[in-house]
Amino acid sequence: MNKVQVKGRIKQVEGKIKEVAGDIVGNTSLEQKGKVENAVGKVEAGFGDLKEDLKKK
Repeated sequence: MNKVQVKGRIKQVEGKIKEVAGDIVGNTSLEQKGKVENAVGKVEAGFGDLKEDLKKK
């Protein structure tokens, strides 16, 4: 597992926490920020996965 994968997974978790917290307290701004951060984390983790796959080949 490389640094990019780890950073992406952490962003996903942080985004999901913000998303759920925003939903619970009714803060749509926080919820939207969480969704965006979650999506960015997924892209970053996917890039890290691709990088790792290329390194293995």
